[in-house]
Amino acid sequence: MNRIVSIAIVAILAIWLVSSTVFVVDQRKYAIVFALGEVKQVIDKPGLHLKMPPPFQNVIFLDKRYLTLDSPDADRFITAEKKNILIDSFVKWRISDPRLYFVSFSGEERRALDRMQQIIRDALNLEITKRTVREVISGERAKVMNAIQKNVEEEARKIGVEVIDVRLKRVDYVEQISNSVFDRMRSERLRVANELRSTGAAESEKIRADADKQRTVILAEAYREAEKMRGEGDAKASQVYAQAFGQNPEFYKFYRSLQAYRASFKSQSDVMVLDPNSEFFRYFRSSGPGGVAAK
Repeated sequence: MNRIVSIAIVAILAIWLVSSTVFVVDQRKYAIVFALGEVKQVIDKPGLHLKMPPPFQNVIFLDKRYLTLDSPDADRFITAEKKNILIDSFVKWRISDPRLYFVSFSGEERRALDRMQQIIRDALNLEITKRTVREVISGERAKVMNAIQKNVEEEARKIGVEVIDVRLKRVDYVEQISNSVFDRMRSERLRVANELRSTGAAESEKIRADADKQRTVILAEAYREAEKMRGEGDAKASQVYAQAFGQNPEFYKFYRSLQAYRASFKSQSDVMVLDPNSEFFRYFRSSGPGGVAAK
């Protein structure tokens, strides 16, 4: 019985010894072998490895993949014009120097993340205070992110971290200045609208004046052409009248007198006060040539 117990104890000790001295490194991990806080070995190759049993040596695993660090909440920063804005950012990073990373934080991931967030916050504050709201939001956003990434890379390198990318997910105004920003944007739009209206009114007046000018020119040219045609017609009529008068002057006088009678006695109510012996009634008194009384 004692022999069986001894064998079992030896087997348990052997299993414990093997499990405490043999460990497997995943291809996605770094393995840090340390003793009493001192790093003895850094393993970045996957496979089966050996170490001394605790407490002589211990092992801790670190992720070698690309990781994302999102800010838990939007942080408030002050711009160069003393305005508050909220910025939400994220960082792509990975452990580039596992030994330095382990020494910096004793393998505690929470401490490492807190330190990374502090580095990002400091870099953001350094760049935001140099620029205006317009530059941060649109004008120089790419330049701001590049400057932030450069500052973060320099600080992160000191703790064994490589920063791959820094992005600003959201840049927004704090509630206190949102209304003033909206009012300023509305005033700017109204100013542009008024400028467009003024320009449109000026163009309208210009077009209207040009149209009136063209109308006046067209009417003047039409009147000139009409007067020219009227003068030519009157000249032609005078020529015809002259020819007719030359062929039979007496008939011409008689015809013109008939036209005058027709125009004068158009209505029965017309009244004329004239001397009956006047030249106007010449062809009333006689139908013969020269107005001689007919027998």
